[in-house]
Amino acid sequence: MTGRDGEGGAAGPADGIAQKARIARQFIAAIPFSGALDMRLEDIGDGMATISMPWSAALVGDPKTGVIHGGAVSALMDTCGGAAVMCHPEALAGTATIDLRIDYMRAATPGQRITARAECYHVTRSVAFVRAEAWDEDRSRPVAAATGAFTVERPASGDKP
Repeated sequence: MTGRDGEGGAAGPADGIAQKARIARQFIAAIPFSGALDMRLEDIGDGMATISMPWSAALVGDPKTGVIHGGAVSALMDTCGGAAVMCHPEALAGTATIDLRIDYMRAATPGQRITARAECYHVTRSVAFVRAEAWDEDRSRPVAAATGAFTVERPASGDKP
């Protein structure tokens, strides 16, 4: 962790980030496939999340090459996008994926951890917009890029998330 999540970081706005990090961890933990894919929250900030997952033989899509299945990369990017929405400064209460477009640019290198970073860059009354990128150890050559739309569930009037 970079400390931006309030754990071991500087005092100040870290309290709000720490609460959002807790919410994001709960969100990830509540999704059974996140645990099955061994996803790990790496960083969290206002409208931004970074999540990674290790390469696993159980996730290989082509046994001849050892390349991880695109569905696992998709699940990582979707989860990361949802976490970014939940950590947006408008303190959203929850979210669900409306639409997610993923462009696969290359196969992930077998044996390497895959990391996704998502940014929630715009929020309307009912929809949040996200862009994301995934990479392996070679961050200069992305494995995939994504854009998505997610529902916006706001807390009830007067409620705090």
